[in-house]
Amino acid sequence: MNAGNILFTGVGGQGILLASELTALALLAAGFDAKKSEVHGMAQRGGSVTAQLRFGKQVYAPLIAIGTVDVQVAFEMMEAARYLPYLRPGCAVVVNTQKILPPSVATGQASYPENILETLRERGISVVSLDAFAAAKEVGEIKTANVVMVGALSSLLPVDAAVFEERIALRVPPRFKEVNIEAFRRGRALSA
Repeated sequence: MNAGNILFTGVGGQGILLASELTALALLAAGFDAKKSEVHGMAQRGGSVTAQLRFGKQVYAPLIAIGTVDVQVAFEMMEAARYLPYLRPGCAVVVNTQKILPPSVATGQASYPENILETLRERGISVVSLDAFAAAKEVGEIKTANVVMVGALSSLLPVDAAVFEERIALRVPPRFKEVNIEAFRRGRALSA
C-alpha cells in the first residue's frame, strides 16, 4: 500500500488522538506525505472520537470520503460497526474486542449489537481482532492499549517497525518509552 486512508474510531479516553499522531509521524518519517484530522465531540463524556489520516506521495486534504477507508482502527467493538459506511469493499479493520457500553445500553434503553465481527467479515472486510486492553495489562501499563493498536495497525502499513519505535520514543514521555515500545511490539505480534 503506497497510499491509503486510515480511520481511527473509539470513545473518549482511549488514546485515539495519540495513536493517530504516532501513525502520522511514522508515515512522515518513512517519506510519505500525511494529513490528519480529528473530531473530539463529547470525548470527555465517553462520546465518539475519530481521527482521519490520509497518506501517499502527495496528499492535499485530511478528510476521507464515505466508502474509501482502506484501514479502520476501532478501539471499541461498536465503533467498528458505527462507521461501516466509510469502509470500502475489501478493506481491513483492526478492532479491539473491548466493549464500552454507551449510556443508552447501560441504562437498558438499547442493547449492544451482537456479532459485530461476523457482520464485518460477511461484508468482505478483513478483520484483525485483538484484546488490546489485555495486552496492555500484560506489559504492565493499561494506558498503552492505544499503542498496542498502533502495533497491530503497523503490520498493514509500508513502514518498518523500527520507524514506529523511533517515533514512539520521541513522542511519549521518557519514563513511558520502554513500556510503550513493548506495547507496540505486542500489538504487532498479535496481528501477525
